[in-house]
Amino acid sequence: MRMPKRPPSLDSLMDSLAESERAKMIIQTSRDSASQRSYLHWDKLKFHTPPNGLSHEEWWLTLKLNRYASKRWLPDKDTSQKPFWFSLPDQVREDTHHVDQDASGRIQGEADATASSSMQERYIISSLMEEAITSSQIEGAVTTRRIAKQMLRSNRRPKDTGEQMILNNYAAMQLIREISHQPLTEEIIFDLHRELTDKTLEDPTAAGRLRRSDEPVCVVDTRDNEVLHTPPSADELPARMSALCAFANRETPDYFIHPVIRAIILHFWMAYDHPFTDGNGRCARALFYWSMLREGYWLCESISISSVIKKAHAQYERAFLYTETDENDLTYFILYHLRVVRKAIKELHKYIAVKTQGIRQVEKVMRSSDRFNYRQLGLLSHALRHSDAEYTVHSHQTSHSVTQQTARSDLYALAKRGLLHQRKVGKTFYFTPASELERKLGETQ
Repeated sequence: MRMPKRPPSLDSLMDSLAESERAKMIIQTSRDSASQRSYLHWDKLKFHTPPNGLSHEEWWLTLKLNRYASKRWLPDKDTSQKPFWFSLPDQVREDTHHVDQDASGRIQGEADATASSSMQERYIISSLMEEAITSSQIEGAVTTRRIAKQMLRSNRRPKDTGEQMILNNYAAMQLIREISHQPLTEEIIFDLHRELTDKTLEDPTAAGRLRRSDEPVCVVDTRDNEVLHTPPSADELPARMSALCAFANRETPDYFIHPVIRAIILHFWMAYDHPFTDGNGRCARALFYWSMLREGYWLCESISISSVIKKAHAQYERAFLYTETDENDLTYFILYHLRVVRKAIKELHKYIAVKTQGIRQVEKVMRSSDRFNYRQLGLLSHALRHSDAEYTVHSHQTSHSVTQQTARSDLYALAKRGLLHQRKVGKTFYFTPASELERKLGETQ
């Protein structure tokens, strides 16, 4: 990845303003909302045409003046002890508003197809698998989604390090769900790191502890070995970890930060510090989920940010670099991450719509078929939405006011076709929806 060009020094730009009329034009442009709409880095801005006949340097000065007007300092500092900061352009306000609307609840879809708790849990599990797979693939795990999901669903042992990374990430995401109500502590982060790196590190003792001074780490572009980021030294890490936890628990700073922005900054902070020998990226993304769930954004259980990041990984890396090369302005990373979250939510709703349509299509075909009677159709429609449902001869008999023999015939016929699983407990037979019921119903037509 090519390093972004660093912007010109603002001090030198201010010194160059000898003409008062020119200065007035620059100040006026800085107040023009239209010219501030896109939060461009110098690396991109220099290829755009400046407004009002300004030079690129003068235009850059107007943008910076505007950004400084809403600057918020953060307790996180770079390796030179200069603090990070962010501003609040309209796009940040708009995106956080949409995330508030769309992510501060659980899945709400078509009432007849997605409202059941079992269906919601299926979406959550599917999302946890997707996040585990793609977050690991970002960090180098080499396997297909199909093989990885088969491993997770069948509880098969991993065959290689890549599969072990995915299994670890899946376990870590489940751990995040369990601890989302707890304040963040260093020990929780260490536990999370141990979960993420189990059986994958060259030095197993590095799991769940900060890197030492004899374990240098840096982020390198694998294409040309250019160093993109050198994290803080090992002796700084204990204090930085303590400050990170205080920030995550809303103890700092002394002003309000929107919860979504706080979660995004937490992601950046962990990735910037790189406190471990490996697994830093996965840990950073996991902490984002912890923070979002702790703040009540429960829909985040059902989305995968890594699947969005993976599709355009260079943009993810560039968001970090833009921040580091422009005076520690975290707004670049915040804007990028908000786009990722909104896209992940959009993809979830698209997936739900497809599943809903699929269920309805299966039901339509079933109703036009003479393979099922109306009682079986009713049970199968219920099973499509409630994968954890349980049926007995007695419950089916009671629901449809039929004889015991009729109810038994209905259930045994569905089990014989592989649409229901049958098991006996004591003297009672229990019937549950078969796995991949929707697909199997489509194949029976």
